[in-house]
Amino acid sequence: MGFMDFVRSRSLKVKDNKRTKAAELTLRESIYPIALVTVLFFLWGFSYGLLDTLNKHFQNTLNITKARSAGLQGAYFGAYPLASLGHANWILRHYGYRATFMWGLFLYGVGAFIAIPSIKAHSFGGFCAAIAIVGSGLGSLETAANPYITVCGPPKYSEIRINISQAFNGIGTVIAPVLGSYVFFTFDDATALENVQWVYVAIGIFVFLLAFAFFISTIPEITDADMAFQASETHANADDKPFWKQYRLFHAAGAQFCYTGAQIAIASYFINYVRETQTWSDDASAARFLSGAQGAFAGGRFFGSFLMNYVRPRWVLLAFLSACIVFIGPSITTDGWTGMSLLYVVLFFESICFPTIVALGMRGLGKHTKRGSGWIVAGVAGGAVVPPLTGVAADNHGTAKAMVVPLVFFVAALSYAVAVNFVPAYRNPADAFSTTDVGLTDRHDDMDEEKGISDKMADERLGEAEHVNTAPEKGTV
Repeated sequence: MGFMDFVRSRSLKVKDNKRTKAAELTLRESIYPIALVTVLFFLWGFSYGLLDTLNKHFQNTLNITKARSAGLQGAYFGAYPLASLGHANWILRHYGYRATFMWGLFLYGVGAFIAIPSIKAHSFGGFCAAIAIVGSGLGSLETAANPYITVCGPPKYSEIRINISQAFNGIGTVIAPVLGSYVFFTFDDATALENVQWVYVAIGIFVFLLAFAFFISTIPEITDADMAFQASETHANADDKPFWKQYRLFHAAGAQFCYTGAQIAIASYFINYVRETQTWSDDASAARFLSGAQGAFAGGRFFGSFLMNYVRPRWVLLAFLSACIVFIGPSITTDGWTGMSLLYVVLFFESICFPTIVALGMRGLGKHTKRGSGWIVAGVAGGAVVPPLTGVAADNHGTAKAMVVPLVFFVAALSYAVAVNFVPAYRNPADAFSTTDVGLTDRHDDMDEEKGISDKMADERLGEAEHVNTAPEKGTV
């Protein structure tokens, strides 16, 4: 195969009205594409964890207030809706998942390289602009990766798959604060800023290499026709309604806005919380405590994934989100080791909420899945709203008392967890997907060993190409 033939074989254009076998992948068949996409979850976990550490670092080096430092979160998460409802969603619907992955990685790399001159110029505004481009890239990745993990493989295990993949997001958030504690807070300001530059150089190079890996990899595309088939097979049939009547989806997106805002606010001001309630601590030790808290977060995802093997995911979501509310309340008025320990527990229970809301919110959307994923990912914009509100409260009343702001948003997010457990219109589609056997049995046993196409699909394709009505012999294409 020549170079041009290879390039043509890597076409990124996918017809959404054509069914593939992607909606019926077995566990074994889904391992490679899920593993490749899971690398993306680590990337934005690392980026997000780095941002929480930089939040405190810029307060120190640029002498800015807590509220203004939240501009990083505002730029980062504010870019998500532009991607998930705009350019990334357009690419996803008109080209496919692989094209969207490559586009998101390209933006991520561009933003990382633009960050370098901004850091050299000590320009907080310039760095926020670079972070907005990074956020737009990561928003593109999340627009595609979350639904891809959810639908790539047996529907029964959607929540488990996305929680395991998102656990690697948690691992990234553990590593970033540890790195930050050693390269940002243990050097003088000039050296620390230079270290930040090298971190973004490494990120930029890595993501461009990863984009090339996606270009040369063969992963199954999942079309609207595949998702309509999956919804039909599970008898959820929620996609029969027009998109604007998918009320469950919009409720899930609203819950995602509230939950994500609360989660980001707590992580953004965790270092400030420790510094103010642990008088002996310094910024480096507080960053390491943040890493420990993110470790609890990652551990919670693995534990939650295990729990979902035995308990319906909707019940796990209700229990974990309720626990977030129960444990953050006392942290508002309790200081010292007890207050910090309570936040550790909150991060543990936060763990499964984001990916489980994604998976449950997309249940039964069928042909609306790609558009719907954009709305749920747009809910991440809560991370641009709640941290600044928390920062204003922290500047005026202290970081501990400011935790009342994420508490309020947790309560609002709980409305979705209650609805998906007790409102039949929410509960029934979720349960229909949890009990289906799609992907659990080898429904394409008659796959052609050379081409990977079933007899039925081979008949259809030959019929389209040759306009004949005779079917080929079994096992031939």
